Amino acid sequence: MESYLTLIFLSSVLRLATAGNVRLVGGSNSCAGRVEVYYNEEWGTVCDDLWGLTNTAVVCRELGCDYTSDTMRVAHFGPGSGRIWLDNVGCSGSEPSVFNCPKLKIGEHDCKHTQDVGVICSDLGIRLVGGSRCSGRLEVPHGNTWYTVCAAAFDQQDAEVVCRELGCGAPVQVLGEDAFGKGDAQMWTQELQCRGDEYQIAFCPVSSSSSNCPHDNDVELVCSETLRLVGYGSSCAGRVEVLHDGQWGTVSDYGWEMADAAVVCRELDCGEAVAAPKHAYFGQGKGPVWIINVMCTGVESALKNCGAHDWGKHANYANHADDAGVICSGKFS
Repeated sequence: MESYLTLIFLSSVLRLATAGNVRLVGGSNSCAGRVEVYYNEEWGTVCDDLWGLTNTAVVCRELGCDYTSDTMRVAHFGPGSGRIWLDNVGCSGSEPSVFNCPKLKIGEHDCKHTQDVGVICSDLGIRLVGGSRCSGRLEVPHGNTWYTVCAAAFDQQDAEVVCRELGCGAPVQVLGEDAFGKGDAQMWTQELQCRGDEYQIAFCPVSSSSSNCPHDNDVELVCSETLRLVGYGSSCAGRVEVLHDGQWGTVSDYGWEMADAAVVCRELDCGEAVAAPKHAYFGQGKGPVWIINVMCTGVESALKNCGAHDWGKHANYANHADDAGVICSGKFS
């Protein structure tokens, strides 16, 4: 184990401005700029026709910038050059890449470079405070300020979206009774009106709220985790376990690579992947071997978005001696 752990202290985390075939150009940082895509050995731009927040969300997540902030039209970051590769892009918000979204045939468009689309992503997203990654008092960012949310204006559909955005499965319990301590942030003055199927709360309709909500009525939420690392005593290193059909199980190391580990580290907010140990390096798990032959590209936001053989149908040729592990760079203890 020491050889792997040494890598952690030698590794550095680098936020890339590109993710394979997508990059942002002309912004002040790697998470803002004109959207450019690589196709047929040539970088080109994307037209802003039909472009919305769901498309922006896919680009931000694909680049490891995580959270949607804003869409910038009419070549806000300057007109590009060369080909305009994509037009009429219509992402749902859950796709692993903008190339997976509905669109016109690559290269077909009726646009000029004065319509090149840009995006601004944020490194801040909603968070749960006072409990764990998947339980606590809900806080939402606006600008550089955190706000708490009033429980009186929060329902099950809102909770579904919050847990989904955090990668924490489904809501187990919505509280408003100071279970995780009173917040000291300002109270958010908008009321969420999510349908329950949105990918982020940024996509939910909102309305102004005039209620004077005390901090002992802050939204406090418990979600069911769907992914964890166990066997080492750190939330960012250990045996990979996933929750499926209400039961925790492991992942086979057959086909397990650094690209798969990168997705796990991203989903757990643990920085970059340092190693992808095999052969039950962190000890053998129990229960089902849920997944075998995971096929991540490395840019997916969650392990469940990666290709794999049918879940739970590997009893005849998978065992816990081949449980996969991950070591990430972040939050190591």
